[in-house]
Amino acid sequence: MPEVRFPVDVVQGIPVVATPEEIDINNAPELRIALLAASADGPRTIVVDMTRTLFCDSAGLHALVGAHRRAKAEGGAVVLAVSGHGVLRMLELTGLGTVLPNFTSLAEALAQTAGATGPAQQASGAA
Repeated sequence: MPEVRFPVDVVQGIPVVATPEEIDINNAPELRIALLAASADGPRTIVVDMTRTLFCDSAGLHALVGAHRRAKAEGGAVVLAVSGHGVLRMLELTGLGTVLPNFTSLAEALAQTAGATGPAQQASGAA
């Protein structure tokens, strides 16, 4: 059985997908599968814990955008916990930092997600 590199856990009732140090074309399909699994129970907010991630290429960003579009269409949301400067810079350069709500820690993302009244929650923590 292959190593699980994108585990999905439920924390405070919120699905959390944990990502490894690098997300690239080689493992982005696994990220897509994990994001689909996290949303399998219906429309809800998913938190992607990228606090360990140091690099994310366009394939990884594509998987995140796809999950965001699916979640938004179903009344949910995708929220990121990002602390790596490289990943934050990539979100800034692509403009995705304004599309995908992102926070600097998993605790902050969970707190904001749990406190939100709906999917219209906005990012505030990362820059």
